[in-house]
Amino acid sequence: MPETFHIVPEDQHHALVSTAYQHRGYLADESAEAAKFCASAARHGIRTHNALKALHLDHLFGSGSHGCVPGAEIEEKPSRFEATKVWNANRKLGQSTAYRAMDEAMRLADRFGTGTVVVDNAFHYLWGGGYVMEAAERGYLAYTNCTAALAEVVPFMGRFPTLGTNPHSWGFPTKEAIGFPVVVDWATSVVAMGRVQQLKREGKELPPNAAVDADGNPTTDPNEAVALIPFGAHKGYGLSLINEIYGAFIGGSLPTIRSRWADDGDKHTCSFFFQAIHPDAIGSGEYAGGRSQRENLAAVLNDVMGHGNDQAILPGQLEANWAKRCAEAGGLLFSSAEIDAFNELAEEAGAPTWDATALPTFEA
Repeated sequence: MPETFHIVPEDQHHALVSTAYQHRGYLADESAEAAKFCASAARHGIRTHNALKALHLDHLFGSGSHGCVPGAEIEEKPSRFEATKVWNANRKLGQSTAYRAMDEAMRLADRFGTGTVVVDNAFHYLWGGGYVMEAAERGYLAYTNCTAALAEVVPFMGRFPTLGTNPHSWGFPTKEAIGFPVVVDWATSVVAMGRVQQLKREGKELPPNAAVDADGNPTTDPNEAVALIPFGAHKGYGLSLINEIYGAFIGGSLPTIRSRWADDGDKHTCSFFFQAIHPDAIGSGEYAGGRSQRENLAAVLNDVMGHGNDQAILPGQLEANWAKRCAEAGGLLFSSAEIDAFNELAEEAGAPTWDATALPTFEA
């Protein structure tokens, strides 16, 4: 059933979000990068990781609790591998750090065919799909994973949360072949905690077997949900564990103390992993029928989506479709409840509020 959204021009959204970040002490460039990220999430329909989630996370675990340091400088650590960079983010804003890390990974890929950037002492970067999508649009195969801000997920057959939602994100340069980049992006829980917050805000129920209550029992009530369940049982659990293992190799500490700031000599920060691959670096040159690499990619995707699979969709297609809706509407789309939440942020930052009655609407 169609839902009514308010249309907010991107420059109006950018002004409020950037002001909100600067009000909390962030520098102008960090605030602009944060606003850019939040607009990208909203434009692609990622309502669980838009500006409301970003600033809520910052309030709880970032500048509001000294877990993120406005104006922090990234420190490059020594590495004997030319195609790999190791960074200490010094708790710099996650979105700002992530954009810079992916840019560096692409720069390395131009030189070496592949580039890897790992980040220690980071603050969560939110929607990983946004970074790999941008890299894919620029022509690279890209991947990122991170350890989430909190241990909110119970291990397979467990009852106590000891894992993060720990997303994996892949982006592929398929725009010429199908009109948009294929983006495979997911939290390793059935739903992200941002989805729980969204459904709570909208007064809706969770899907079954997505969350547990304080006693470790499954619940569909977002008000009772205190921890999440991995998707696909042992499979999602295994993928979540991968992020914790990557984080352990990079320098991350115990997941159950992450973002629980204390002066105890331990580490409470997240870890990031970024990788970009230049398509030329993995091409064998042996494509059937004399096809080029791009022609071969299109042929493979057409075969996957052929044979009567007319109703099937590719990862990234829903996001691309939402971006088309935003383009058609002429701005970003937000529900009435989201407009109210944005106005709370505006009042906090001393910025102009949005008059919902003056905003045009769009059915989607």
